[in-house]
This record gives sequence, structure tokens and C-alpha cells, in this order.
Amino acid sequence: MLVSLSPELISYVFQDKEIVRSIFFTLEASLYATLFGLLLGIPTAYLLARHEFWGKGVIEAIVDIPVMFPHSAAGIALLSIYGSRFLFGKMFAVFGIEFVDTVFGVILGMFFVSFSYLVNSAKEGFKKVDVHLEYVARNLGASRFQSFWKVVLPCAFSDILSGMIMMWARGLSEFGAVVILAYHPMTAPVMIYERFTSFGLQYSKPISVIMIYISLIIFILLRFIQHKTKVKDKRKT
Repeated sequence: MLVSLSPELISYVFQDKEIVRSIFFTLEASLYATLFGLLLGIPTAYLLARHEFWGKGVIEAIVDIPVMFPHSAAGIALLSIYGSRFLFGKMFAVFGIEFVDTVFGVILGMFFVSFSYLVNSAKEGFKKVDVHLEYVARNLGASRFQSFWKVVLPCAFSDILSGMIMMWARGLSEFGAVVILAYHPMTAPVMIYERFTSFGLQYSKPISVIMIYISLIIFILLRFIQHKTKVKDKRKT
């Protein structure tokens, strides 16, 4: 598929503003979902890695459940919770935030299906960090936050970055949850489906190939950065 495209069709992709807009929107939305996941995922992962408490298994199950959901079922679940006629949908609507056919809905769909990748990877990273390093830092006068920020976080950064990459990639490719909760604004996977059902395989191929190339380039770049980070960590140790 990567070599069977005519120059005319490739040109068609870049001349179609709707397709170009959907590609950039997909990249942007998956980035926002990942950044939001980072804000919630780091504290969650650290809590699960460092502490034993009642209900920990329940929280771990809640984090992991979306991975097992069929994509369309995830979309139905989100629509049933965050739809304008349901409780959370009404609560957010008070603040002017709606999820059905909005940017927020796209980001929510991506976040829901990919959050566990970041949490689980970061959790494993935190487990690798010797807890005695934190104790030493605190005995030397560092606060709990300072010991986390300057000792634990840098040591676990490689695993956190790996989780971010996986979360971003998973959100980028999401179709089922997004198409049900927020068909518009149209992401690239939804656009591929729309072009295939409306115009056939020939016109869905170009955008598919472009998305594959973009994903590969960014994925390889991020993996390269991750590798460099691991090398630096080994040199420090």
C-alpha cells in the first residue's frame, strides 16, 4: 500500500484542506490527551507503586479495564456518562464544556482508551527506583516533593517517556470510542472511514499512508530520544 499510490492522489491529499485539518487535529488532540494523562497519571502511578492501601486493587482494575473494552463499547460507555442528557454531561455543561461532537469529546475518547499505558509504564518505573534514595534525600533536608521531583522522577523518566509514547500512539489511532462520542470534529481515523464509505478504497488510501508515515516518523524520533535518555541514565549510574 505504501508504494502503490499515484502522485495525483498524494497531491489530492495535501490540496484537500479538510484532510490536512483532520491530520493536524488528530496529532494535536492526542498530544493534549497525553499531557492531561501525564498530570493525572504520574500521581496515580506513584501512589500505586509506593503505597499499599485498601482499594488499591480496585483502582488498578479501573485503570486497566479500558484496555479490555471493545472500542465501540468504550464510546457507548462514555456517551452514556458524558452525554448532554446524563449526570456528568450536565455537570460539565454548567461550565460550558460539552463532549458530544466537540474537541473535548475527541480528547476524552483518546484519553479513556490510552490512559492505562502511561500509568502502568510509569508505575513500573517508580518501582525500579530504590525507596532508600528518597529517604536519603529527605534526611539531607529535601521535602517530600523535592525528593520526588529531583530524585525519583529523573530516575523513572525513561519509563514515563515510554508510557507517554504508547499513550500518544494509542490515542492517535483511536477510532471506535471517538466516532461514537465525537464524530465531529473529524479525526484522521474517522476521516479514513468516511472517505472509504463515501468514495471507496482508492480515496481512503492516501490519508491512510500519510498517517502511517507521520506516525512512524514521530514514533521513531521519540524512541530515539528515549534511547538517548536511557544511555544518559546508565552513564550516571
